[in-house]
Amino acid sequence: MDPPMDFQVVVLAGGTSDKLSPLVSKELPKALLPVANKPLLSYPLELLEASNLKNIIVVVEGDEAATQVESWLSVAYMDRLNVEVVKTPGDVGTVGAIRAVAPFLISTDILIVSGDLVSDTSPGAIAATHRRHGAAVTALFCPAPVSGGADSSTSGGKDKAKKPSRCNIVGLDPTRQFLLHVVSGAKVEKDIHIQKRIVRAVGQMEIRSDFMDAHVYAFKRTVLLDVLEKENLYSIKQDVLPYLVRTQLRSEISAKKENSADESSNGATKELPSEDININSAVPSNQNLRWLSQHREIAPSSYQEIHISDCDMNKSRPAKKTHKCCIYLSGKTQYCARLNSVQAFGDINRDMLGEASRITGYTFSAQNNVVHPTVVQGAKTTAGGQCIIAEGTILGDKCSVKRSVIGRHCRIGSNVKIVNSIVMNHITIEDNCTIQGSVISSNVQIQERASLKDCQVGAGYVITAGSEYKSEPLTKK
Repeated sequence: MDPPMDFQVVVLAGGTSDKLSPLVSKELPKALLPVANKPLLSYPLELLEASNLKNIIVVVEGDEAATQVESWLSVAYMDRLNVEVVKTPGDVGTVGAIRAVAPFLISTDILIVSGDLVSDTSPGAIAATHRRHGAAVTALFCPAPVSGGADSSTSGGKDKAKKPSRCNIVGLDPTRQFLLHVVSGAKVEKDIHIQKRIVRAVGQMEIRSDFMDAHVYAFKRTVLLDVLEKENLYSIKQDVLPYLVRTQLRSEISAKKENSADESSNGATKELPSEDININSAVPSNQNLRWLSQHREIAPSSYQEIHISDCDMNKSRPAKKTHKCCIYLSGKTQYCARLNSVQAFGDINRDMLGEASRITGYTFSAQNNVVHPTVVQGAKTTAGGQCIIAEGTILGDKCSVKRSVIGRHCRIGSNVKIVNSIVMNHITIEDNCTIQGSVISSNVQIQERASLKDCQVGAGYVITAGSEYKSEPLTKK
């Protein structure tokens, strides 16, 4: 689906994230971290290209990271995309990153995409939905991932206990088109306060805790620039989106009176407790919290009509300029994940070998693997199903590779077993080593008879002969 031509895209590519240590470094920024042997940033860029969204600003944190990303882009997407790289200092947050590019935003609508998104949900469809509703913001949400947990320090072995993530609490209208309430971050564990006027406007609100904010937002440019003028905003997810949702039936977001009152310490403009519905949030995260209802003589046909009538409800007062916040829910058969932790890195790479292999763009063989024609395999060496082995890699005799990704130009000795692991580029693994459930960064040397289980090894590390490590991050000092 081709979106309107006057959409501008901003991709927030990050820099060197502590959450991904020791996998990222000054030599390997997050955007270039390999996922199924392709740089992470290539996934959102190819998704945008498929939707004919080719005018893109990529925001990168830090000088070195920006230089590396710009160098890669100039080769990988030359004559394919019109990409401009803008660098920002570290730790400015997503709001700071957008402020840095605000002078370059000239289109009617702006699409903001996280650079760590791996998905096959069409950004063109999100843009079209945003335009159709005339929304101030449209946010992409998808089913929350089931994993070993975002805070897990290991790459996650096959036997890890899995649990559903609880990322957000959202309130939806009965048609699931409009975002009526959103809570994220630390506030998820607190009691939920729903504004009664929102429930009255729609008649019924569905409360969900099993959706993840995918960090893809279509904004009306004028709304976005107005919000950026407010102080004390750091995160689009935790600050900007909740603010727009909270004020969508109240008043014009850029009105100076509201801005000053909203930021005042005494909270004079907050709803009275009697105007809120309080729900305890201690419920299972894989269920709907509940349906909230306010009885009406005539059931609402849609939030669209309620929104219009709300503006004209009292003709004796000046009309308030309200706005709409929409939601786009990815389909159950679509893949949608964010690579924002070591655990997610392992999970997504494994998904690219299995259920989401279509996203990689590779053609898997009859043996359900991808082995580059230049790969050399010794006698009695096997590469099982759900494996990817990149060009120039050499494996000795009697090696076994199962459910793993091996990068470019690796040298792997004889009788080496690699299971459920990600091995990056230019790695040497000597004879009789065992690698299980681990992530090995580029230029690592693993000497003979070493054993690794559920470890993450930083770039350039040397593992001495006969060493055994379990559930440890290993980095150069």
